[in-house]
Amino acid sequence: MVVRWEAGSGIAGMPILLKDNIETRDMPTTAGSLALIGNAPGRDAPLTARLREAGAVILGKTNLSEWANIRSSNSTSGWSAVGGLTRNPHALDRNACGSSSGSGAAVAAGIAPAAIGTETDGSITCPAAINGIVGFKPTVGLVSRTHVVPISHSQDTAGPMTRTVEDAAVVLSAIAGSDPMDAATAEADARKVDYREALDAGSLNGARIGVMRFSMGYSRKTDAVFEENLQRMREAGAVIVDITEGPDMNAMGAAELEVLLYELKADLNAYLASTDPEQVQTRTLADVIAFNERTPRELALFGQELFIQAQAKGDLTDPAYVEARATSLRLAGAEGIDGLMREHDVVALIAPTTGPAWTTDVINGDHYAGAASQMPAIAGYPHLTVPMGFVDGLPVGMSFIAGKWEDAKVLSLGYAFEQLTQAMRSPAFAPTVDVAETLAPLLAPLAR
Repeated sequence: MVVRWEAGSGIAGMPILLKDNIETRDMPTTAGSLALIGNAPGRDAPLTARLREAGAVILGKTNLSEWANIRSSNSTSGWSAVGGLTRNPHALDRNACGSSSGSGAAVAAGIAPAAIGTETDGSITCPAAINGIVGFKPTVGLVSRTHVVPISHSQDTAGPMTRTVEDAAVVLSAIAGSDPMDAATAEADARKVDYREALDAGSLNGARIGVMRFSMGYSRKTDAVFEENLQRMREAGAVIVDITEGPDMNAMGAAELEVLLYELKADLNAYLASTDPEQVQTRTLADVIAFNERTPRELALFGQELFIQAQAKGDLTDPAYVEARATSLRLAGAEGIDGLMREHDVVALIAPTTGPAWTTDVINGDHYAGAASQMPAIAGYPHLTVPMGFVDGLPVGMSFIAGKWEDAKVLSLGYAFEQLTQAMRSPAFAPTVDVAETLAPLLAPLAR
């Protein structure tokens, strides 16, 4: 069979890659772990089935940060024991971010026009921005999580990673919808729309957009690119509103981690129990921890301290969990996105998604400076990143964030921004940015 697909032609025939924590009936699903190397239960996740029914062509699985980057706080993003290290196609010594590292790098490299990633906090938007593509994290509950290896039922969602906002809208329209096996999606059928039809290249004109100034400063050069793009948005008719103060991010982050550890234990145990015991011998998180201890490749680069912390937690009736979830949700939602949008009378919030890609360091782990992902991740609200330019040859993105179920609006604003900038470009597969014409002369000694 010959598959023909052209950009902008819709979902039928579109080649799509899936992150290797999403089940397919014809391939194993490993989450990057040797503990799941035989996990092939012969079932499609509902989102996979929706793609097939819409006519998409599933090309294969992409590497990811192992266990979606929840095993260790000192990890190297893009590495898994199964897939090895994913490299950034713009500079091969740079990181692809995570945990949807392979999805971001593959789309940027032109292997496929679209991939599905998953996000708990930043795992779609960071690799999309750092690899120079579009990434969209939908409202939690718009897309089914059934048969996707989990971290957190409060924050997990799958979403499209593509070369254009239009393609992201096309893919989202295919995968969105209610799933009786995922209670969070009960409203999805009533909430979903044709996201491609909702795109409006003029949507920035007259729109009041809030700039999260408190979510900047982790990359001076990225901030400069961001300011240039704010001016383009003003010229397109957007009203730019500076927001200098946000919620207590330290308290939010501490509460979020507590929630993720509790839910990781509960949700991963439930997933493992659903697998075939002949294919997967690790039936609980405790079993996975023990497996890793006796498997040298698993712990050769970094440890599993977050797994161990999660295993020590109680169940989801524990008052510490209940309080942490209430605190994180209040700070990210009512006092975060919802409060900021209401107080400043804006239709969306924007910020640099994150800085440019850091040099991969398998000795010391990631050098991650910060990102705009935390509030929408915790609140479960939509978050889109769109390429906005380059820093010394490395792509950087702009984030668009709004309230629950405002996915169509976020995509439309990002689409209008994309039409202004057209900042996406194919990677050079350079060995390093040190050879970039802006940098190479500065790294050589001054001729005397």
